[in-house]
Amino acid sequence: MFSTYFILLFLLTVSPSHSKTKAADLIIFTVSTNETDGFKRFMQSVEAYDLSVKVLGMGEKWEGGDMRYRGGGYKINLLKHALKPYQHDDSLLVMFTDSFDVIFLGTKENIIQNFKTFNASIVFAAEVFCWPDKSLADSYPKTELPYKYLNSGGFIGYAKQLYNLLEENRLKNKDDDQHYFTKLFLDKQIREKYRIRLDNKATIFQCASGATDHLKLIESSDNYYALLNEVTGSQPLVLHGNGPSKLYLNAVGNYLSKARSSSSNDCLNCPSINIPYVGEFPVLLMGIFIPFDTPFMEEFFEKINQLKYPKNKIHLYIYSKVESHTSIINKFISENKEYLSVKKIEANEGIDESLARNLAIERCKIKNCKFFFSVDSVVHLDDPTVLQWLIQEQRGIVGPMLLRPYRSWSNFWGALNNEGYYARSFDYMDIINGDKRGVWNIPYLTSCYLVNATLLPLISGAYENGKLDSDMAFCQTLRDKEIFMFVDNRIDVGHLINPEDFDSTKVNPEMYEIFTNKFDWEQRYIHPNFSMSLRDDVTPIQPCPDVYWFPIVTPRFCKELIEMVENHGKWSSGSNYDERLAGGYENVPTRDIHMKQIDFERHWLYFLQQYVRLLQERVFIGYFHDPPQALMNFVVRYRPDEQPSLRPHHDSSTYTVNIALNRRGIDYEGGGCRFIRYNCSITDTKVGWLLLHPGRLTHFHEGLLVSKGTRYIMVSFVDP
Repeated sequence: MFSTYFILLFLLTVSPSHSKTKAADLIIFTVSTNETDGFKRFMQSVEAYDLSVKVLGMGEKWEGGDMRYRGGGYKINLLKHALKPYQHDDSLLVMFTDSFDVIFLGTKENIIQNFKTFNASIVFAAEVFCWPDKSLADSYPKTELPYKYLNSGGFIGYAKQLYNLLEENRLKNKDDDQHYFTKLFLDKQIREKYRIRLDNKATIFQCASGATDHLKLIESSDNYYALLNEVTGSQPLVLHGNGPSKLYLNAVGNYLSKARSSSSNDCLNCPSINIPYVGEFPVLLMGIFIPFDTPFMEEFFEKINQLKYPKNKIHLYIYSKVESHTSIINKFISENKEYLSVKKIEANEGIDESLARNLAIERCKIKNCKFFFSVDSVVHLDDPTVLQWLIQEQRGIVGPMLLRPYRSWSNFWGALNNEGYYARSFDYMDIINGDKRGVWNIPYLTSCYLVNATLLPLISGAYENGKLDSDMAFCQTLRDKEIFMFVDNRIDVGHLINPEDFDSTKVNPEMYEIFTNKFDWEQRYIHPNFSMSLRDDVTPIQPCPDVYWFPIVTPRFCKELIEMVENHGKWSSGSNYDERLAGGYENVPTRDIHMKQIDFERHWLYFLQQYVRLLQERVFIGYFHDPPQALMNFVVRYRPDEQPSLRPHHDSSTYTVNIALNRRGIDYEGGGCRFIRYNCSITDTKVGWLLLHPGRLTHFHEGLLVSKGTRYIMVSFVDP
């Protein structure tokens, strides 16, 4: 049964028709069976405006109906009981509102002042829908304003009149409170007897359902955010996220009730974080989920291993749906024996992803862990203190904001469309770009999050819900149970991998990820000193006139490229005939494999554009084309029993790119290149270094003899 929270606000005030009233205090009574996230937010808004509250019913059984539909009679009976000591007091002003979907936006003085303008004894909130009985719409007093119909989620009036109104008719605990008050209001005799009015202009109560387009966040004079109703011109004092507008309330609640400074955009109610973590590390279960082929899994597990959290405080749970990563998983487990326990579910066990995730929650409960940390294979946790950060958030469910580098794709949604899928929120780009930092209440969170174990009994089975994917089902369950999800973008702790179109059947498939996962591709394959060559204060190495040397790729890149071409195996014959070329004739033939043959041509041309061109522009000024044009891109192989050297020649290019792919003195002996014009030889080649020199224009050169082993060189003839 869902908890329902209500607030009883007593205000002693002066009214023209109640001259006995003197200066008064504000007393708040709230009815709540337990402390949910909505209740906590409500209490934060109470504190923000220096109100006070006394909680009634905490820990007791809810006796009303399902508040997602009808059944609020119980709260009215609680109100009536609370009013009984004041049933004869006609100078006591009482406000009554829901709380789990309500926040205050103003002070006691604001509320009193606005109430006086009605010249009424009782004022009810008004909304744009006639609910729960549409047939009663024509019975309402006529108005041109959109807020025509009574909403029982908020009303204010004098204690005596309210008590007597409730005495007019009795209702059962499971009866609907809105229908009850609607019938009373539509009785003209009762309406006039108690001087009941509707807040048609939303001067006190703003019901958001059907009216979110009317509302706008504005900067208030006190450097906080306020809410403006652009239709009525009012600034409401109580915001009610009734019906389907609860997600809207969650979104604007990130700003309202002094939650955020409008001048600095600082988050004013975000918890402080201590790094390093102070205190005892609680036991947690870390669930690692690999639901599909994912690139850069080696780096994924390296970063899991580097987390600054004691392994003897972690129960490890690994689920994999794919065979391709089994060896990496087994290697990680075999090298990390310190975990409290390890549970592995392999692809051949045939367990569905949703079930596997639900089993992780159950295992966490069995192990009496304090937290459940869920992390998917697309997540790279670059900051090893991330777990310490999340624990100190003190939220039920919270995750770090993660992005696909250079993209707007993140692990959260700021809003949902009518079908429950992604919609861009008004502040989504501000959040992902870091223009606004904080902890955000959002409707969808995936891939990486920490769950406080106190919530686990509420979310058993949460990952299965009809035909929904496991992440959609999980978030739908949380929304249904009104459990808030938070994402923190105050620090950048990691990023997301893009698994789309990843083909693990290729040899060294990550080599092909230069488009979809450029950031991680660079981390693995671009030489760590590459950027140094772009600095103005660094002089390029020049082993021969007009010839330049630059570090550009890692030894791993070189090794994997050799494996790719050798796996393909279809080396050219080294003769002048080459069917791969237009016309079929090669003037200076080599034993080689073209990039097209291993489906790497497009990737290599992009490499030339993104990295080689930057170096070329430094040393060959005026040679520019974007993208570079290179019709000849190949790996050449030299060895004594095939082709040990290359005769003197000009390259058919404006400039030539050579990258040494293996080690002189270890993988082969001899070799190198002599530039005849300058009688300058280069033999001390470095693996992963780029040799950049002019082609057909000036340099007549030859390949030197390889006397032993095999030498591999990546070659491109570029015409910019």
